[in-house]
Amino acid sequence: MTHDPQRVVRIGAGAGYSGDRIEPAAELAEQGQLDYLIFECLAERTIAIGQQARLADPTKGYDPLLAERMYAVLKTCADQGVRIITNMGAANPQAAARRIREIARELGLTQLKVAAVIGDDVLEAVQAGDFRIEDNGQPVASLGDRLISANAYLGVAPILEALQAGADVIVTGRVADPALVLAPLVYEFGWAADDWDKLGQGTLVGHLLECAGQITGGYFADPGRKDVAGLARLGFPIGEISADGSAVITKVAGSGGQVTAQTCKEQLLYEIHDPSAYYTPDVIADFSQVQITEIGPDRVAVTGGRGRARPETLKTTLGYRDSFIGEGQISYAGPGAQARAQLAADIVRERLALTGVQTDELRLDLIGVNAISSAQMASAAHAPEPQEVRLRVAGRTASMKEAVRIGNEVETLYTNGPAGGGGATKAAREVIAVLSLLLPRSLVHPSVHIEEV
Repeated sequence: MTHDPQRVVRIGAGAGYSGDRIEPAAELAEQGQLDYLIFECLAERTIAIGQQARLADPTKGYDPLLAERMYAVLKTCADQGVRIITNMGAANPQAAARRIREIARELGLTQLKVAAVIGDDVLEAVQAGDFRIEDNGQPVASLGDRLISANAYLGVAPILEALQAGADVIVTGRVADPALVLAPLVYEFGWAADDWDKLGQGTLVGHLLECAGQITGGYFADPGRKDVAGLARLGFPIGEISADGSAVITKVAGSGGQVTAQTCKEQLLYEIHDPSAYYTPDVIADFSQVQITEIGPDRVAVTGGRGRARPETLKTTLGYRDSFIGEGQISYAGPGAQARAQLAADIVRERLALTGVQTDELRLDLIGVNAISSAQMASAAHAPEPQEVRLRVAGRTASMKEAVRIGNEVETLYTNGPAGGGGATKAAREVIAVLSLLLPRSLVHPSVHIEEV
């Protein structure tokens, strides 16, 4: 394709995590005058959880809100020529692509190409090799049959291939979050695979957009210090990107929230360890010289991202069955609430010991007193007596049976504990945890599968 040096590409961020709001994405599709709409929906543990779902049902394993999101935006995007790129494929991108194809047919859409990017699942390669876990130096084999998944972070290459094949919707599994934005920029502007400074600047834009509402005032507001209007109708961000990679971050006019230098700076620092060495599959980005400038209401210019040669290894996330957590909660209110809640905690601790419940870790928190802030602060002489306190007991166990017993002991406080307990809840769940290793990129083989509507 020919590349227009004057072209400005508009990319909207429709989600910052799996359970994010859907209305702002629909607003972007309808009013954002977009070229691309991205949905970034994968956390570290999400694929491992998806792999469990896929094992139980081969048609599952993708994001649970995939269908709802597609019903909300697919027809509008198709009508307006907006291409969708998302990692909602999670553990099963091909099943996700088939589901999108079904929805397209239901909506009466024809001539739509849906691409599934696969190849991030590297479990077999990891199990066949002699690799060590970065977090603890142990061999991968130490996880035994607790290992559920191994997914390498892919870069822009397979997304770029799907764009070149004419895909209207691209659904991936594990890719680096900024790649969802960087790939269309490489495609539109024809950036070279070793133009490290442009790739670094494009990665900067992707990093700013990937968490959606976090850059428009969400996870930012602090009443009286950082006031943000309209959070209930928060608008999600749009990046206007030029051929040199320079960008303006903005949002739909009239939507809630705000785009300011401060919201952009906070998102710039989000999840960044070394601003001069942000490792991705495509480039080692350098954000240390970034310039952020307000150029108008809800318009912030971002320049100065740079980069150097990409790493030879790919971060790979290992998902494994770690343990079980049992939890119980109960509330106390009125005079003496804290003392009654503390007595309840003491009773539960003793009961767990008496009945032989084995925990690797046990927390007994008085929410409102010491669950987050220090107990010393809460018990200071000047601190007023709390009028309501909620006891939370949580323990890590080796079995679901043991985990269930923790919540049961809290529930028995209704009739076997201090006066006035109420609102008891209990739960038990398996913990899927993650570890990391670095895998040679030569062992990772992504590919693209097209579903025609």
